[in-house]
Amino acid sequence: MTYWTPGTTIEWVYANDHNLPTVRPMTVVRDDADGLVAWLAPGTPILKTVLTDGRELRHAGPVGMFTEPRALKLDTWRGTGILKVLPTGKPWSVWHFWGSDGRFHGWYVNLELLHTRDFAGRRTSTRDNVLDLWITHDRVVQWKDEDELEGAVVAGRFTQAEADRITATAHDAVQDIESWTAPFSDGWRTWSAPADWPLPAAPTSPVPTLIADHLVS
Repeated sequence: MTYWTPGTTIEWVYANDHNLPTVRPMTVVRDDADGLVAWLAPGTPILKTVLTDGRELRHAGPVGMFTEPRALKLDTWRGTGILKVLPTGKPWSVWHFWGSDGRFHGWYVNLELLHTRDFAGRRTSTRDNVLDLWITHDRVVQWKDEDELEGAVVAGRFTQAEADRITATAHDAVQDIESWTAPFSDGWRTWSAPADWPLPAAPTSPVPTLIADHLVS
């Protein structure tokens, strides 16, 4: 198995039916048999999918966010940074969040398909499965975006059977959380990015042909 070297810049890609992928350049922290760990730094230039008027997809509602026309927006990650851990063989990634004061806020479990790696393009790609979990710093589990999963079924993004399987996957993740397995038990909440890591450049791929026709400012 091939792995990326720590410090390598990769692109974390979320594909969709509109051929307008969300692309986040990230820096590899660790990559081995246990999984991929990567850092999304504050101020990183990203490509994200938005409505054609530039608003966030959620403004279209839980059904419209899957059916309304989309565009790509070259933007900047304005958060305090996210450490993403992709455990090997798990259909989710675990995101670590901190506040502006450096305090750890909690874990976000993003349900998604198993990733496909493109080592030549330094890219790891998946598709988002809408439903998510938030785990507070004191280990309280909260379910997120259940209405959007229902909207995805109405919009034809998922069948009801597919949505049921996604919900079952979320329950599997809850079992891992309750057992406090990796990566929750790995101590990443105390990690911090090296000060000398450069900010990744703006993503240029994978994007559709004639990207200018799909970009909003």
